[in-house]
Amino acid sequence: MAPSSRNDARNRDSELDDYRKRFYRELQNGRVVVKISDTVFRCPYCPSRKDRDYRCRDLFQHASRVARDSGSDDVKEKARHLALMKYLDEYLEKKQSPAATKDTESSSKANDSDGLFVWPWVGIIANIPVQMNNGRYVGESGTRIKESLAGQGFNPLKVHPLWNHRGHSGFAIVEFGKDWPGFTNAIAFDKAFETDHHGKKDYKTARCLGDKLYGWVARDDDYSSKGIVGDHLRKSGDLKTVEEIQAEDQRKTTKLVSNLTNVIEVKAMRLKEIESKYTETSISLSNVMSEKDAMHQTFNEEITRIQRQAHDHFEKIYLEHARSTMQLETQKKELESREKELEKLKAQNESEKRKISYEKKMNMKATLEQRKADKNVLRLAEDQRREKEKLHKRIIDLERKLDAKQALELQIESLRGALQVVKLMGENGDMDMKIKMDKMQEELKEKEEELESLEALNQTLVVMERKSNDELQEARKELISYFRDRPSNAIISVKQMGDLNNKPFLEAIKRKYSGHEADEKAVELCSLWEENLKDPSWHPFKIITDKGNSKEIIDEEDEKLKGLRNEYGDDVYMAVTDALKEMNEYNPSGRYCVSELWNFREGRKAALREGVEDILKQWRVRKRKRA
Repeated sequence: MAPSSRNDARNRDSELDDYRKRFYRELQNGRVVVKISDTVFRCPYCPSRKDRDYRCRDLFQHASRVARDSGSDDVKEKARHLALMKYLDEYLEKKQSPAATKDTESSSKANDSDGLFVWPWVGIIANIPVQMNNGRYVGESGTRIKESLAGQGFNPLKVHPLWNHRGHSGFAIVEFGKDWPGFTNAIAFDKAFETDHHGKKDYKTARCLGDKLYGWVARDDDYSSKGIVGDHLRKSGDLKTVEEIQAEDQRKTTKLVSNLTNVIEVKAMRLKEIESKYTETSISLSNVMSEKDAMHQTFNEEITRIQRQAHDHFEKIYLEHARSTMQLETQKKELESREKELEKLKAQNESEKRKISYEKKMNMKATLEQRKADKNVLRLAEDQRREKEKLHKRIIDLERKLDAKQALELQIESLRGALQVVKLMGENGDMDMKIKMDKMQEELKEKEEELESLEALNQTLVVMERKSNDELQEARKELISYFRDRPSNAIISVKQMGDLNNKPFLEAIKRKYSGHEADEKAVELCSLWEENLKDPSWHPFKIITDKGNSKEIIDEEDEKLKGLRNEYGDDVYMAVTDALKEMNEYNPSGRYCVSELWNFREGRKAALREGVEDILKQWRVRKRKRA
């Protein structure tokens, strides 16, 4: 591997040396142009760079940098710039002595700046070959001439061939722009043609022009000349001296410097303000850090004190826990007995569910018999009033029996305690105590029998109370069915709990839309929120604790409700939240509207008595009208 690498390196070096000699000969023979003017040099191997013009020493440094940075694969690029370095070092520097260079530069500047030039800088190309084609002269296009001049390093912006009524005139105008690089390119263009003896003087004095192009920079005599060239120059440019253009650039530079000076002064004042604010902020931050350290120390002391108090409090809790454990054992037995009662209640709830399902079916049938229900409602109202009075009497009697039962239970417990004491005392063999104990056992047995009878009576009353309550609920359903078709402006009527009020929606939409479009938008918005209310997965409520009691309230931070309030206002928001509250109270699981007997004057649920009294009032009014 090592000998092969050394051979490759030797081959590359040999190839690099061959290319370097070849490119150096091209530079010596003048086939590749480097010198544009006495002070301007150009790298012929970097056409893609924007800044291709250098001074001699800068071009040498450019060639050195490119030769150094070129990779091993780009042998030709490195060889070209090495040859350029040698050419600049051994040929140009030797050829240009300091005195000659100084005289040449001064004479070039004097010649270039003398007289009036056509500005923007333009050049003139003459003797462009033309030929007759279909009765008109045609010649080389401006694009090809531009490419040719660009290949020689003059960088023209545009080339305009001049045409007259006979066709191509054999002249072309070369534009170099308005800036100083354009002036440099124009002078280089002029010098190149003059050096080749194809300048302006050569064009005017030549007897035979031949087939080569002539070129020069447009000056005042070209501008004032008659013919197609002078006409074009007078239309597209002005006559100016180099001193005038330099003075104009100087004025622009002075104005720019003045503006920049003002900007710098403003920035300096702003910097001083920022430094002042920074100083104030640093002092404030230092004070805040000191306060933070003090607060941190106070916090640590407070945490230590709290931990000590927590330790003492934990010891107290541990002692109380020991006492609570004993109480929990006692409560455990009570909970076991309650668990048995709950099992019984669970069985009763299953029966109630079946009963409710049956009642729903019966309610559907009842709607078909509405006319019959109207006749029976008066009789039902009177019967229910009597039943209610009986129920109140039964409840009072039940409460009295319950008090008696509780008193009896206390007596039984007292007798059991006394009997236990007597048993302990009777173990000593006292005959009187045994007689007394037998007597207390008989009394206890009588009290237990009396308690059993009271419990049986209590159970009977509970069953009767539930039956009466079912009858009252059935009567309420009949009243709701009777009042269903009654207008909502009546005092007692039926209200759909959870129904959405569409009036606020219409008012809010009318603020944004008008006419028929507002009605349609209001219906769409109202329908959308009715669907949201029916969605069981949306539950915008939160639970709070007030004085030890937990309750559900509307979650005002809910995203849907916040968006509704921000877009349509408080009235629409209140309509939706009122419907939510009603639906959550009357039908939280089903999430659909339910009917309820309602007192619209007082805004509350109507009592069964109010519905019956309203029916009786209507009946009396109708009776008087018939009479």
